[in-house]
Amino acid sequence: MNGKFGGIKAALFDLDGTVYIGGKLIPGAKEAINALRRGGIKIVYLTNNSSADAEEYACKLTRLGVLGAADEVCSSLTVGAKYLKEHNCGRVYAVASERVKSYLEKQGIALSEGGGGADTVFLTYDKELNYDKLVTANRLLYAGANYVATHADKVCPAEGAPLPDAGSFIALFKESSGRLPDVIIGKPYPYMAEYLSEKLNLALSEMLMVGDRLYTDIAFGVNSGLKTALVLSGETTEKMYSLSDIKADIVINSIADLPEYF
Repeated sequence: MNGKFGGIKAALFDLDGTVYIGGKLIPGAKEAINALRRGGIKIVYLTNNSSADAEEYACKLTRLGVLGAADEVCSSLTVGAKYLKEHNCGRVYAVASERVKSYLEKQGIALSEGGGGADTVFLTYDKELNYDKLVTANRLLYAGANYVATHADKVCPAEGAPLPDAGSFIALFKESSGRLPDVIIGKPYPYMAEYLSEKLNLALSEMLMVGDRLYTDIAFGVNSGLKTALVLSGETTEKMYSLSDIKADIVINSIADLPEYF
């Protein structure tokens, strides 16, 4: 392998819009990922989506036939939990599904179920969100609690219409509490890159970010010192790219075209 990305040792793949859309693989995705794996490239599946733990994503990737035994699955939830532990965030009120809260407890994070005594609000992509959760979190934010969000994607890609994601929740809390997160873990912020650099023992320059969104995936790569590949199989169109100040190292139709650059 001696192409444009000959020095790359790990490929970080966004999921929605890059590897699959909904429950369907992008055509050629499996073959491309297998080709990189055969060439000695470490495969990492990297997502901002914090509505599920890594085990659930691993199950989906296994069903789709693209998860190898040595592959890594990393999300903003994984890195967010590590952040909460390492920064002494105290008792945490998690705006999260029951499964995600169970994951956080298994990581040793002390949760406040009703908000009592909470020092930190941890905002995830909560698909079980209800008004009581909004009120509790808002009261804590208004009172000055620490505010950590997993990511700021406004919508989640879906067939038919995009779904409101954590970024939409952030906008709501900005209006109701006057607060924006103190820390945002996911792309385009560098926390996940730093986590993977340490975990994989690789320099940032040895990793490639592959994704379909300019303002998260590609900006993340640029902000973190990674190589970048934009795929046009998801959100970003050629016109959007031509009008953007955010530029990738390469632009390809889909990850099916990626192996030729190694």
